Amino acid sequence: MNYIFLGPPGVGKGTQAKRLAEHRSLPHISMGDLLRDAVANRTPVGVQAKSFMDGGKLVPDEVVCGVLVERLARPDAKAGFILDGFPRTVGQAESLTKTLAENKVTIDRVYDFQADRAALIERLSGRRFCTKCGHSFHLKALPPKQEGICDHCGATLVQRDDDKPATIANRLDVYTKQTAPVSDFYRAKGQLTVIDAMAAADQVFASLLKAL
Repeated sequence: MNYIFLGPPGVGKGTQAKRLAEHRSLPHISMGDLLRDAVANRTPVGVQAKSFMDGGKLVPDEVVCGVLVERLARPDAKAGFILDGFPRTVGQAESLTKTLAENKVTIDRVYDFQADRAALIERLSGRRFCTKCGHSFHLKALPPKQEGICDHCGATLVQRDDDKPATIANRLDVYTKQTAPVSDFYRAKGQLTVIDAMAAADQVFASLLKAL
């Protein structure tokens, strides 16, 4: 089974994708990581993508989709895959649909994780990261034993610029404008299932398994 996971920043789709990947023994494919790996490994499409990146240009949708096709050719993806956070625009969704069809690959279901804007801002703005070992904490959900200090190595915890409220609000605005219409694209195809992501992670995963 081939799945796409959609949802705004902070909704937890990456966490759920990883859990389902382990549960179903499917590869969890994050397009950002995949593109970086293709460039680093100098795959044919990775070299093509690098030429755009080096020129400070956006990588065209068809090239990004080509990177995905390279990944899907690996043996571990034959039984299915979970595509996390891609496509981000309707144009990418159209390119992806065309590219997958040309390679005789179909998407079985698209899961759209949704949560209130206020909850998303709280989740993201509460995150803290260790400057030394990289462990992550959350002021509410997973607070450190000592405020501002990493439990694991004793180094200082910081808030990333991306997790500051003003930046989060902008990221959510961009998502609403550019990516939310992708849900409508798959809804029109009868492929979309909405998952309420307001609950705790275990409850969200239980809802996902029920939907599956």
